[in-house]
Amino acid sequence: MTTDRRTFLQVAAAASGTLAVGAHGPSMLAAATRRPTSGLRILILGGTGFIGPYQVRYALDRGHTVTLFNRGRTNPQLFPEVEKLVGDRDGDLSALEGRRWDVVIDNSASDPVRVERSARVLRDAVGLYLFVSTRSVYYDTSRVPMTVDAELFSHENTKVEPGARLPYGLAKALSEAKVRELLPDRTLIVRPSLIVGPGDLTDRFTYWPVRIERGGEILAPGDGSDFVQVIDARDLSEWMIRLVEQRVTGLYNALGPQTPWSFAEFLHGIKAVTTADARFTWVDTDFLLEHDVQPYREMPVWMPARDGREGFGRFDISREVALGLTFRPLAVTARDTLDYYHAQPEERQRELRAGITPEREAEVLRLWHERGM
Repeated sequence: MTTDRRTFLQVAAAASGTLAVGAHGPSMLAAATRRPTSGLRILILGGTGFIGPYQVRYALDRGHTVTLFNRGRTNPQLFPEVEKLVGDRDGDLSALEGRRWDVVIDNSASDPVRVERSARVLRDAVGLYLFVSTRSVYYDTSRVPMTVDAELFSHENTKVEPGARLPYGLAKALSEAKVRELLPDRTLIVRPSLIVGPGDLTDRFTYWPVRIERGGEILAPGDGSDFVQVIDARDLSEWMIRLVEQRVTGLYNALGPQTPWSFAEFLHGIKAVTTADARFTWVDTDFLLEHDVQPYREMPVWMPARDGREGFGRFDISREVALGLTFRPLAVTARDTLDYYHAQPEERQRELRAGITPEREAEVLRLWHERGM
């Protein structure tokens, strides 16, 4: 498949556009982003990794007081003006005792035992518990559109051998349940999709801007019609701070855009911020699977809309947009991600942590062309 010139021009225009405000328009955006009249005392569990620093900066800019609780090992130099409590969620939570906060934001846990331990310590010390979960909690993503009431992973539908490590989606789903059990009327659960943008150390989104910037023939998965929804770390972090300002509770997804991109739109939107001579060769999904090219791993972000994954990139987020979820243009995320990548040491840039290797990409493309494609 080739993407025609008209589609490319439409995507390039959208990629260079302004902040998407969704169907609710500028007045909703203004209401959602209006600076609060009084500050909150916010405790962040973690706070120095990927999304944490964005939360801290935005909260401070909006007049809130922030306390961080972590082991003091990741980026300890950040935020010298912020109170830092040192402890370990494996057992040493003593620094949290005898304190009170308006809100706790739990960024750092996917172990239900650790989550339960923290929630028990904090349930009488906080007004609202925000648990950052994941789209991966959904056992069934075949529904179109997907919504928060879709079936989750559970012990009933996911068998785990005694003593074995819990699968990520099940661990997060059980963690959600623990928080809701302990703080039933004071819990906010946010389920993001793939979190992208500057600061991401996984390279799952970064692969595509970097590969497109390198140019040449690029292996593009499927026929370009599969759907994509991701979330910029800054949009996610800022929205969560605004949610706790409004004292929102309940379950919400966090991904976008509201009208999902096709994968062709996604790749051409990234290409629009480069000057690269990049040429996409769309390779059939069955061919890729036949040659063990793994969706979402060797082809990051891409999930074929089939075999029970039809809704994976087709979430209805009208509720979330009504509560002020907004999105930076894809062009901004892609450009800022490239700038972050190029600012890293050379040894970090040499080997991406996600995506197909150049050698394997060339081999798959050679086999595809040998079939006369």
